[in-house]
Amino acid sequence: MTDSKPTRLERIITAGGAQAAVLTVDHPPLNLFDKALLEAIATDLEELSANPPRALLFRADGKLVSGGVDVHVFDGLSVEEGAQLWQTLFARIIHPLEALPCPVVFAAHGLTLTAAFEIALACDIILAAPKAKFGLVETVVGLTPSMGGPQRLAERAGSGRAREFVMTGDLYDAATMADWGVVNAVHDDVDAAARALLARLAEGPTKAHAATKEIVGAWRSGGVAHADSVTPQVSGNLFATSDLRNAVKSFLEVGPGKATYTGQ
Repeated sequence: MTDSKPTRLERIITAGGAQAAVLTVDHPPLNLFDKALLEAIATDLEELSANPPRALLFRADGKLVSGGVDVHVFDGLSVEEGAQLWQTLFARIIHPLEALPCPVVFAAHGLTLTAAFEIALACDIILAAPKAKFGLVETVVGLTPSMGGPQRLAERAGSGRAREFVMTGDLYDAATMADWGVVNAVHDDVDAAARALLARLAEGPTKAHAATKEIVGAWRSGGVAHADSVTPQVSGNLFATSDLRNAVKSFLEVGPGKATYTGQ
């Protein structure tokens, strides 16, 4: 990390030749979400949106993923300023992250509080180490999580679990989060597992992954009927991709699992 930027955005090439990206929070000692870190993540997402990789890993350095939000961010805000803060964070972080046309993996190696967990919930797949713990503890300052955490937690775990999680402000371990369906998998070496998954996803049919996100997004906003209404066109567009054409040809000629993908 440099003194000027509390994040690090790396573009990498996988062993299979695919372009992927790793966005690392490195803002010691606690990776607190202060104005500088929020701005750095927003800036990184602008770059990623302008030039998307074929997969992204969101991770953190240090003992913690994050100790949460620097409470100075909230001090003295008016009602209007508070509302504008959340609108800005949705517009510059949560929604651009969800809109990336590629798989996004979040790796939690330790304590993951408030804004960090809300960002995790905006990612496609969450991996965790056994010792990781998660919390939305905004009640300690009389607030509710407002970067989309409650609703995205409800989507994954159910509304009753989301209300329990937020209202108690308790910490929940990785095994519990996996049991609830919030964490996709728990790994002893979560960073290695996340990087392996990053490579696997980056080397896959990128446009098909983007179509999956679009169809699931349609379901999230309008239910099964809305998802059904967009699927024919979204999926139909894949027949114009070289990845689909080449994979069908490979399947017919040499069998399943032999195709390679370029992301086109």
